[in-house]
Amino acid sequence: MKPVLETLIDRGHQVTVLVPSASLFMNSSEPSRFQYEPFHVSLTLNDMEKFLQDFLHFTIYEMDFMNYFQIYIRFLELLKNNMKISLNMLDGVVKSETIMKKLKEGNYDLLFADPVYPGSDLVAEILGIPLVYSLRFSLAHNWERLCGQLPAPPSFVPAAMSKLTDKMNFSERLWNVLFYALQDVVIEQFMWKDLDKYYSDIRGTPTSACKMMGNGDLWLMRTFWDFDFPRPFLPNFKFVGGIHCIPAKPLSKVGLYSTILNFIRSPQNSDVKTFISQQKSELRSTNWFTECPSITILQEVEKFVQSSGDAGIVVFSLGSMVKNLTTEKANMIASALAQIPQKVTKKEIP
Repeated sequence: MKPVLETLIDRGHQVTVLVPSASLFMNSSEPSRFQYEPFHVSLTLNDMEKFLQDFLHFTIYEMDFMNYFQIYIRFLELLKNNMKISLNMLDGVVKSETIMKKLKEGNYDLLFADPVYPGSDLVAEILGIPLVYSLRFSLAHNWERLCGQLPAPPSFVPAAMSKLTDKMNFSERLWNVLFYALQDVVIEQFMWKDLDKYYSDIRGTPTSACKMMGNGDLWLMRTFWDFDFPRPFLPNFKFVGGIHCIPAKPLSKVGLYSTILNFIRSPQNSDVKTFISQQKSELRSTNWFTECPSITILQEVEKFVQSSGDAGIVVFSLGSMVKNLTTEKANMIASALAQIPQKVTKKEIP
């Protein structure tokens, strides 16, 4: 979402970002082009990190080795924890007289939010302003279908995370129908039921949280039509795949060398090597990550970069959130990257 906010500022708009006191990705004390509005939550940063690590470990390492029943048990546990965290964060906004007073006095024109964190529709209604969502997808397209009224015929639209494609035989279509129905029941019991009660308490009248979500004026779907399966869409659903990407800025020779050298020699990257030893030939990598004097490294870096030609190089990193990648997953990634024309280097995970 940050590139969107940056663009709004470039076009002369004022942007205010609500930041919880326990935030993994934003620091309201740092200088920024945005105006931050921090709000207090009774969660700690460790609580947020633990939930994210548990979720990533489940999706990356556990799911493939579980049957459907085990997946559901674990998923429901994570869903309950996520709902507790979400409602706690929502308390920090709608139940804070100070924050709501500031938001009302701000006379904002628009609320831009990711519906992964519930409550933006409630805040938009209280402020009386339009609401724009930024979303990749929801489980079985539950939010898009039931709240946004997006058509999803189960005969040819595979439910998100069902592992099906639009080329389904009869048994797969039957499973698709059952998958949609099962997810709707689960999400109703473990998400919408709690949100309905919360919204009703805040508004003082019986409220359907799903119906409130459907009041969103525009849904920006973070994918391309080319990458999705064919399906009906509504006018207020727009494909904006790549919206989070920005053009790379050109680096001078000194800047390029310094960037890669710092990347190599930083303490947390002391074990950086070429992607995977057995994949070296496929990845067309060199051995310039080995320990050697700085000048030798710079020479090898220049040789490596220049030899890539017009295709260029790809520096692949999973960031700091994914750790202890299994050999099977690493080989799968390496095999995929070996098929692209660019030369590939990878930051090893500690």
